[in-house]
Amino acid sequence: MKLSVIIPVYNERSTVLEILKKVQNVPVKKEIIVVDDGSTDGTREMLKQVHSPCLPSSTLRGEDSGGGDIKIILKEKNEGKGAAIREGLRHISGDVVVIQDADLEYNPADWLKMLKVMKQKSAGVVYGSRILGKGEKSSLSFYIGGRFLSFLTNLLYGTKITDEPTCYKMFKTEIIRSVDLKCKGFEFCPEVTAKVAKKGYRIYEVPIGYTPRKVMEGKKIRWQDGAVAIWTLIKQRFLK
Repeated sequence: MKLSVIIPVYNERSTVLEILKKVQNVPVKKEIIVVDDGSTDGTREMLKQVHSPCLPSSTLRGEDSGGGDIKIILKEKNEGKGAAIREGLRHISGDVVVIQDADLEYNPADWLKMLKVMKQKSAGVVYGSRILGKGEKSSLSFYIGGRFLSFLTNLLYGTKITDEPTCYKMFKTEIIRSVDLKCKGFEFCPEVTAKVAKKGYRIYEVPIGYTPRKVMEGKKIRWQDGAVAIWTLIKQRFLK
């Protein structure tokens, strides 16, 4: 089973190389697709140096003996996390896809537990739950917001999940490709959750670790994104 890892990146100069090392160190067959969403803080320049600069600047490829194939896509315009993920999905070749943020809040080693559930239970969709895990919790406002989104998702779609807005979402490739995503920003999470639930796929969860960062440390999501997430869940349930 080959894993496709999509890493959307925007202005993560201080963490992007470290997270790439952590991703490469996970002992599974994989490809790594990094999509820089128009960074302006020097992240793009760092990514260009990951592998040979003589290759076209729009797409840089490479292979690390311990980490698998790396493909770096440099978008010229910042459009949002959802747009970056959608771009990454155009380039996957694995059997399974997982989303990885470019910060250090999540530990890629937790994929192993998610893959185990996918194999043992023949699951098509597996989420990593910070609520079920023993790691740190977000600030009170983020924690309550995430719990409310999970409650609303379960109410609207009949799911039984604890952490709808988690970054760690893993899908069989044929499932994620069957979903017609329209998202551009952080609404990727509620949109993809709503659409896989409407297709009848069960969403499994496994406990994962979590090391939250603060806004002053670079956290980008804001309360407005929570409002968009609520609207997205309602819209997908009643207006689509």
